Amino acid sequence: PTSAQVSAVPQPGGFRYTLDNDVLTTKQRQFYEDNGYLLIKKLVSDEDIERFRKEFVRICKKEVNLPGAMIMKDESLRSQYGQSEKVVNKVQDFQEDKELFRYCTLPEILKYVECFTGPNIMAMHTMLINKLPDSDIQTFLHPMHQDLHYFPFRPADRIVCSWTAMETANQDNGCLVVQPGTHKEPLKPHDYPKCEGKANKLFHGLLDEDEKSPRVHVVMEKGDTVFFHPLLIHGSGINKTSGFRKSISCHFASSECYYIDVKNTTQEQLEKELVEMVHKKYNTTSVELRDIWNFRARLVQGERINL
Repeated sequence: PTSAQVSAVPQPGGFRYTLDNDVLTTKQRQFYEDNGYLLIKKLVSDEDIERFRKEFVRICKKEVNLPGAMIMKDESLRSQYGQSEKVVNKVQDFQEDKELFRYCTLPEILKYVECFTGPNIMAMHTMLINKLPDSDIQTFLHPMHQDLHYFPFRPADRIVCSWTAMETANQDNGCLVVQPGTHKEPLKPHDYPKCEGKANKLFHGLLDEDEKSPRVHVVMEKGDTVFFHPLLIHGSGINKTSGFRKSISCHFASSECYYIDVKNTTQEQLEKELVEMVHKKYNTTSVELRDIWNFRARLVQGERINL
């Protein structure tokens, strides 16, 4: 199977995207089924968020060595701020950092993740985003996209992102923007956006975006967590404030998911780009996309079956 349209078996009662348990109310399940996302207020404690923030600062100061992590910086700010959080805009693949990876094992997070993946849960992709103050150049704009574009595993309906605001996220500082209901659409072609300004590495966007599709700005407070489907079209705007907008997230998948071959699909170009990056970073020539995801993946609940 090479298409996102390969989906899980519909659940009793007409539910396709959520699984039967006693965590979600019928109203919450129906909202996710219809819209492709669900916001849970104050799910993560202030204490945990403060611990994640402190660890992020330590990483920025290079007090922590993180094997396998990708630390994205705005190099133009280095001369002004040196090694600090005012330069780093993303820490990706932090699975080797015990403190940050605690986020992926929090019982309150996994309780909800299981509603979408089932009991056997893999943490597949981790990020701590520090959206820096931006300008009209829109350096840190993330164009509208579908996360499944990056993932070579299926079925899509057994994958979910957990995204937690580490402080207030609103339209001023570049909160998440979603197009409700687009999780019911197939995976679409993505590439770098044709817009002015510098495109961040691997920040692909939809090639054919429907400008008329309704959009919702997901305004969140510290500790609020949104769960969303990997086919949901979403992005984020620029941070127009003088502060920073931090969030921490993980994409989870059922360990019963399986890898697919993305050759001759819309994801093939992404595979080439990602493999080239790994070749360059680790000086290796025998890596495939599946190997990269095997390296990232960690079992966080239940048993490992396929992934």
